[in-house]
Amino acid sequence: MTKSMTGAKMVVEALRDQGVEVVFGYPGGAVLPIYDEIFQQNEIRHILVRHEQAAVHAAEGYARSTGKPGVVLVTSGPGATNAVTGLTDALLDSIPIVVLTGQVPTFMIGTDGFQEADTVGITRPCTKHNWLVKETDRLAETLHQAFHVATTGRPGPVLIDIPKDVQFATGDYTDPRKTKTEHYQPQVKGDIEVITRLVEAMEIAERPVFYTGGGVINSGDAATQLLRELVEATGFPVTSTLMGLGAYPASGKSWLGMLGMHGLYEANLAMHGCDLMINLGARFDDRITGRIADFSPNSLKAHVDIDPSSINKVVHVELPIVGDVAHVLEDMLRVWKSRGRKVNKEGLAKWWKQIEEWKKVDCLSFDQSGKTIKPQHALARLEALTKGHDRYITTEVGQHQMWAAQYLNFEDPNRWMTSGGLGTMGYGFPASIGVQMAHPDALVINVAGEASWLMNMQEMGTAVQFRLPVKQFILNNERLGMVRQWQELLHGERYSHSWSEALPDFVKLAEAFGAKGIQCSDPADLDDAIMEMINYDGPVIFDCLVEKHENCFPMIPSGAPHNEMLLGDASTQDAIGAKGAVLV
Repeated sequence: MTKSMTGAKMVVEALRDQGVEVVFGYPGGAVLPIYDEIFQQNEIRHILVRHEQAAVHAAEGYARSTGKPGVVLVTSGPGATNAVTGLTDALLDSIPIVVLTGQVPTFMIGTDGFQEADTVGITRPCTKHNWLVKETDRLAETLHQAFHVATTGRPGPVLIDIPKDVQFATGDYTDPRKTKTEHYQPQVKGDIEVITRLVEAMEIAERPVFYTGGGVINSGDAATQLLRELVEATGFPVTSTLMGLGAYPASGKSWLGMLGMHGLYEANLAMHGCDLMINLGARFDDRITGRIADFSPNSLKAHVDIDPSSINKVVHVELPIVGDVAHVLEDMLRVWKSRGRKVNKEGLAKWWKQIEEWKKVDCLSFDQSGKTIKPQHALARLEALTKGHDRYITTEVGQHQMWAAQYLNFEDPNRWMTSGGLGTMGYGFPASIGVQMAHPDALVINVAGEASWLMNMQEMGTAVQFRLPVKQFILNNERLGMVRQWQELLHGERYSHSWSEALPDFVKLAEAFGAKGIQCSDPADLDDAIMEMINYDGPVIFDCLVEKHENCFPMIPSGAPHNEMLLGDASTQDAIGAKGAVLV
């Protein structure tokens, strides 16, 4: 039986049919009919943020920590344009979100009406797909298609622009089971002939490495379990991008740590020296590859990705496999087992011996003997004191983000939410709100820098209003740390606008919002202060005053190959004059 209802009611009905439990948003004139329908029901919870950018980042955190699509509802004009940064962030990091925007009535489109913007035109480059719905009868089907597109294939953000008259008008509701989705069915099974050739290469490789990315996590629990099974069965070393942390456990015997610009010494040298590179769900981004011409120069390269456009876009590979990581790993294991579970044991033994030598460099070592807290020490203690908890970590962007990736260990997927591709300052705080909404009883910590955290500081109001006990762990060096580091290393120590002379008192700021503020500057007090943060049943701003001019190492200078890293070593200066580093 056909159900007739208003467009605004269709939106809520479609969200309910799609299993949506939480919507992050901010009302305005062009979406008031939808907000009126939200008021009249109790199944879908709406979280009122303080800025539309934060709504999208919160939806990203929700999506990344659950595997479900995040949903956003904002008004027309500035409501939609404020969402653009979050949309672009989600596009680059393959996060499934559905953004619903209000629009002026259809008869006013193009008249420069109040709060009118060409939302579809503006967001076309930063969404996987978007729609402007001008007929109420087509609204429900479009909503269902949006969820399908956002979550199928390579996940990503989608947007539906809904004029106000379409929300008021009455039309027929389309059931999700009757929605046409045949036009978008990405390939999930990989070419078995190429998979077999990859298995043949695995059988003889002397120096193999698995290079894993966020695509393994996006593929779901089956992919992470299959990855772990394949790594353990073959004994191959495994490394990961920033976005892929947790797909393979940090405690696993084959784990090399993160690779890339601030990756571990052993991971980067393994990537540089391998003879078989198996890329699973990563996209060869520039933070990983360094100088393309010198990237893993002597390896046979395989690339598994559900997005055909990612293959051979940056790095040419000999074994391209288009497909979902879980399906491809399943076939790889099946073929490898059927051929006798062969590996080059002699070659692997020599390879691991070399890797163990690289590990002895201990590239993450630091000296916490002074009276000022080193940021590395702060995160090492945070790791030690929280690892037994049901813990989720979000981050802002900068040095603290890289230190968090280096010193915090992740045993499972979906526990690490960070802005990788776009590098969006202001991401972590609202993302932590989205994570906490999805996991109300978990310990959710946002590792932040003071500058990045201030970009969305207004969301303390959201955290307090909805009683979300998110912990904001701010490594406060009173600097734009990563900018300052680059200025030191590459711009002759000319520190152009890389600090603020007007920072707030974070303890008073927390109290002004009705939250708890903690400040710590003495290493001797750090453990007790962290435990106070953990045990407080509410939102906390933790102001951790750290060494102001600490640099984040290892570091591959921009445009250098993997075997040219800067390592932290206070007794040596490297070839380009960076204080406190040695070029290896």
